[in-house]
Amino acid sequence: MSEQVWRRNEVESPCVQVCTVHPVTRLCIGCARSIDEIARWSRMDPEERRRIIAELPSRDAAPKARRGGRAARLGRETE
Repeated sequence: MSEQVWRRNEVESPCVQVCTVHPVTRLCIGCARSIDEIARWSRMDPEERRRIIAELPSRDAAPKARRGGRAARLGRETE
């Protein structure tokens, strides 16, 4: 089958197939959408999709700050 058969004239999904929801932000670390946005994506109108896609670059789906690691564990063990 040709790839043309599967092409649709709509706003494409920002999904990058790295589907993991961050436990703190509750956003997908791959595309930065919320679970609700992902679930509703196929039912959204093009305007709503464009609005969400425009917001994605400003979202921090997976904060880079460390939560403690080895240094924090060592500090707790000595207390």
